[in-house]
Amino acid sequence: MKEKFIKNNQYNFIKRQVTLIKDSYRKNSDPSVIKAVRELANAQILEFVPLATTEQIERLDLSRLKTDAEFDQYVKELANYLISFPNLTEQQVKKMFPKAKKLKVPNLSDVDFEKITYLSWTDISTNKKFIIYEHDEKLLGIECKYSILNKDNICSFCNRFGKMAFISTITKAKKSNNPDYYKAIGNYICIDSVECNKKITNVNYLTSFLEESLKKHA
Repeated sequence: MKEKFIKNNQYNFIKRQVTLIKDSYRKNSDPSVIKAVRELANAQILEFVPLATTEQIERLDLSRLKTDAEFDQYVKELANYLISFPNLTEQQVKKMFPKAKKLKVPNLSDVDFEKITYLSWTDISTNKKFIIYEHDEKLLGIECKYSILNKDNICSFCNRFGKMAFISTITKAKKSNNPDYYKAIGNYICIDSVECNKKITNVNYLTSFLEESLKKHA
């Protein structure tokens, strides 16, 4: 089987489940408890990849694994089935942000597109954060104001605690009874988007944030 079928956030979720199982082996010698943890993790993984084929389900199944080496090999082999984020060119990125006339695009050759859920970079000179995400086979891009926080908080995207920045954007939504209406949307997100991409498992909030920010009618 060579077909790629796992997205980065799903891969992160699977790795997290594997870590929980390995921890249960270290902390609990009761075979029934370990078996229960392993079976629950296996069921959650299959639920998290709902469109998996019979062959893919067999690949995801970890119910027979027992040793750290077996779990590590399982995670390593699953990386071969990662669906890559679109390999964008600099021109494609610039086209997504036509109003940013002097847009500074990061070195895209340094990006491991298979290991990201969203592409993000910061333009320090303008205090702007740019985010690109693919949803329903369509690329969504937003430009946000950006400021680093002095204390740690929880990231809205990956739901992890750490060094944060505050981003805000103005939705394009307009109300027919109030053409001057606008709505600012703000979030705490990881300063380091590379680390955030390593941790993100659920994309529901990221999706809704971009859709709300780009909405044209309210």
